[in-house]
Amino acid sequence: MYRFIVLLFSILVLAFDDDPANQIEVFRKKTKGPIGIMTTSNGVPVPLRETTSTLNTRLLFNEYLLDSITHIFRERIPERFVHAKGGGAFGYFEVTHDISHITKAKIFSSVGKTTPIVARFSPINPERGGNDLLRDARGFAVRFYSEDGNFDLVGFNTEMFSIKDPIDFTMFTHTQKRNPATNLFDANMLWDFITLRPESMHIFLRVFGDRGIPDGYRYMPGFSIHTYQFVNEKGEYYFVRFHFIPDGGVRFLTAEQARMISREDADYCIRDLYKAIEGGDYPSWTLSFQILTLDEVKNSETDVFDVTRVLPIEKYPLHPVGKMVLNKNPTNYFAEVEQLAFSPSNLIPGILGGVDKIFEMRRLAYRSAQYHRLGANFNKIRVNCPFRSLTYNRDGEAPVKDNERDVPNYYPNSFNGPIPYVEESKLIQIVEHPPYNFDQARDLYENQLSAGEKERLVENILYSLGSVTKFLQEKSVELLSLVSRDLGSRVEQGLLSNVTTNYLDDYKK
Repeated sequence: MYRFIVLLFSILVLAFDDDPANQIEVFRKKTKGPIGIMTTSNGVPVPLRETTSTLNTRLLFNEYLLDSITHIFRERIPERFVHAKGGGAFGYFEVTHDISHITKAKIFSSVGKTTPIVARFSPINPERGGNDLLRDARGFAVRFYSEDGNFDLVGFNTEMFSIKDPIDFTMFTHTQKRNPATNLFDANMLWDFITLRPESMHIFLRVFGDRGIPDGYRYMPGFSIHTYQFVNEKGEYYFVRFHFIPDGGVRFLTAEQARMISREDADYCIRDLYKAIEGGDYPSWTLSFQILTLDEVKNSETDVFDVTRVLPIEKYPLHPVGKMVLNKNPTNYFAEVEQLAFSPSNLIPGILGGVDKIFEMRRLAYRSAQYHRLGANFNKIRVNCPFRSLTYNRDGEAPVKDNERDVPNYYPNSFNGPIPYVEESKLIQIVEHPPYNFDQARDLYENQLSAGEKERLVENILYSLGSVTKFLQEKSVELLSLVSRDLGSRVEQGLLSNVTTNYLDDYKK
């Protein structure tokens, strides 16, 4: 009995220590007293009298007060316009299958090869203080800290994207944000865009379906969306889509489950990820590739570069590549997650990137966003630093680190500054046609969803459409009927039954 009580107590202590809400108590236990003398940001020790009271004293002579009060109003930086709220962790990627025949990228060079990584997961639309469990697509971003620089895979938890033409991106993101007059989320904006750009229905069948609310980030898959062009040592091209499948299984929450959890914990996904890693239950994903040769690309019946479409698994099967494991939480969230600056333009030799226009637009947009949020030297922030860099960039906002020391600051030069390496490979050129994906949207609804999944999909669509103006409801029913007569009919009958009259827009709430 005594041993049982001791064991139970030990389990409770471990559970207590693993809870992120007790992080500062864990810190207290492991530090055994104050860690040192407090200083100003200039490193000068702070006297006790300056921290006790400022009443009846000269404020301008209290360096502790000046140092803290002038800093606090500069602590916030612009949040991400999309993917503002998210959770992240560090770990490693290990190659389990040889794919060196399709790429010369060192992260895939040999079986057993490990590469440090950082991953960030995020809903698209909520602000930084928003709810983790909104019905939304999610970002799935992974950075590989390669010997040849950082490779960023900035993907989604859906296999497809919402639009094919970059011209629609800005307006699409506006429809996901607050109405400029009311400052409220407005489902009319969303459904107006969907009906005007029907190719987006494919991804929204996923969003309004069971996958719209993952049961935490540990059970969420990730996909590259783009078909990446690879090159091997011989200069041969291959084309790849990435699939990260969680080893713990793919799990989701129903709308009702999400509403119940959100009442108590709007940070459910972030808390779950942190707690699992802190408790030693390290989440992992198996990375597999869909691989196409150049001839297969040329002879494919589908546009393999259309980001609104998926590559059929039965035609292009998955090839296992490796394992991603997250085993370390950030020590400081702002420094290591908020300052993370992912970008599709972070590519390495052997991985040339996507050839489609959405990828090309993202290369510009992400870089511009990082300059706005973090400044010109964002790649010198510790979490963004590659293992090594030799650049002719100089000066600007901090951090500048050693500012490239005494190396010449112009290229070309005759004084032994860094020189480029020779690379003959380049992205292929493609012709892109207007998007069409109703065939795949129809197949998703009619052949891939179970009866229960279809029922919940219709319920979630009705929940969103219930607050939409009548003419957009009618247009939406027409569009859904083009996808599937059964789907359109179910939604139409649901709207006619008036059961959604008083519904708020669950997609945004």
